[in-house]
Amino acid sequence: MILQNERAKVSQAMGTKLEAPAEAIEGYGAKPRRMLNEKQVLGIVPVGRSTLWRMEKAGKFPKAKHIASDRRIWFEDEVIAWQYGLNDAGYVCRPRGKSK
Repeated sequence: MILQNERAKVSQAMGTKLEAPAEAIEGYGAKPRRMLNEKQVLGIVPVGRSTLWRMEKAGKFPKAKHIASDRRIWFEDEVIAWQYGLNDAGYVCRPRGKSK
């Protein structure tokens, strides 16, 4: 209950509504979600920065969250879900080179 009150105060000061899973609010036993910076994401996903940006823009990759004016992060669980989704959706890349 104390945590909910603190969240409400911070939320009011920021002018936004802070959301978290109910189990994280009720008890402190929930683990926080791991955040990855761009370098870490590019170490997992074998594409370049521009391709990552294009994939995000097209909705083919989870969108980054801005935690500061110059800092973007991705949640590790969203990136992992995207990886598994590639297998489930039967993702096929476009062919390279000239078509015959």
